[in-house]
Amino acid sequence: MVKRLAAQKPGGSLERLTPRRGASTIVTLVILVPVLFAFMGFAVDLGMMYSVKGELKAAANAMALAAAGQLIGTSMSTSNANAAARLTIESSTGFGNKYYFHGFPIGQGVGSLTSNVTDPAFFDTLQSALAGGSGDVDGSLARHVRITVDGQIQRLFWGFMPPIFGTNLTVAATAVAGISPPLCLACGIEPFAIAAIDQSDTTNFGFTADTKYSMTFLCTRGNGMNPTALAGAAQILNYLLLNRYDLTTATFSDEGTQAFRDGAGGLPGSTNPAQACFRVNNPEVIWASATVSGCTAARVAPVVTDALCGLDTRFESTTPDACANIPNIGELTAYQADTDVNDYDSYLDYTGNGRRTITIPVVDALNAGGNMTVLGFRQFLLIPNQGAANITPNDSYGRFIAMYIGSVAPLRQGRFDGCNLQAGPGKVVLHQ
Repeated sequence: MVKRLAAQKPGGSLERLTPRRGASTIVTLVILVPVLFAFMGFAVDLGMMYSVKGELKAAANAMALAAAGQLIGTSMSTSNANAAARLTIESSTGFGNKYYFHGFPIGQGVGSLTSNVTDPAFFDTLQSALAGGSGDVDGSLARHVRITVDGQIQRLFWGFMPPIFGTNLTVAATAVAGISPPLCLACGIEPFAIAAIDQSDTTNFGFTADTKYSMTFLCTRGNGMNPTALAGAAQILNYLLLNRYDLTTATFSDEGTQAFRDGAGGLPGSTNPAQACFRVNNPEVIWASATVSGCTAARVAPVVTDALCGLDTRFESTTPDACANIPNIGELTAYQADTDVNDYDSYLDYTGNGRRTITIPVVDALNAGGNMTVLGFRQFLLIPNQGAANITPNDSYGRFIAMYIGSVAPLRQGRFDGCNLQAGPGKVVLHQ
């Protein structure tokens, strides 16, 4: 006799379950269990994919930012950018950032799993970088870079299913970085102010690209001792040293040391946020002790020489005798010379790392006794003295040669809102 199963009804009576109904329940469970496991596997694999994509994205972002920082408008820019991007994920020497995905090194293969880093693609506009394409502009025009990385991971729960799509999953990430709009607030730049030759020229302020100027500290041009242009320079361009002296700091408090640091690395001589940067349309005054005197051979103010000693670190690692008396000079050893200290007539031929590039404020007019209004920021390439591989920090007139290059190199920090500039240097930003 076949026994019948009983189930409790809501009203309290028993309902008999026939074998047919029990069998159908078992069949339903047999069908649903694999489906549930498939959804669980999908959820686990999908979660792993998102986790790995985040790791790859972090590496792609870092590579793109590192590469964009090398886009300084020279023919070698893209080669240097490629090297900087690769160095970001370098793991062979122990000094790289060592970006990994799911425990595997990026750009390397592990067993049957592979990871690829495509060569950076370079673009002249942000629109073309975001749209894709080959990205084959040369270093003089490259302003944006796109990085693509991918990596394979093993399927977990789906790995037990037939390999319809292969045994591994490939995850990819893309990042785009480049130069921002012109900065209205520029931080970490050199406090050498020059006057615009032509204020109506909002692109170059009247300066001519690839022209070498004899940068000369402003003097009163008396006693018939007017300074002449240094050999190799086309004309004199006067400058003043703007005030960035921090009177409140207990570290490197001497103004000579602070002026040296400003010249050596464009570091702010003040920890006061109001003095750490320059802003377009803001008034500025001279460094108090960088006074203007007669155009005699008596030498410029010592603080001007100290700032030029800082500029000299971009050419050589040794300390010239004229700079030996700067307080704490022996402790300031972190400044390295440029990788290229040669003289050039065209900026495109320069192959260095940007250490010789200075970004300085352009003002309406030089004024040793009052305010000067900042109009914008422009860049120059420091040029060695003719027949030498450095500059002369103790030049009587505070002279050095600089080639005008415009707004080609990105700055370390600043803001690009509030002044509606059409031209000027930007900073590196991540777009995607």
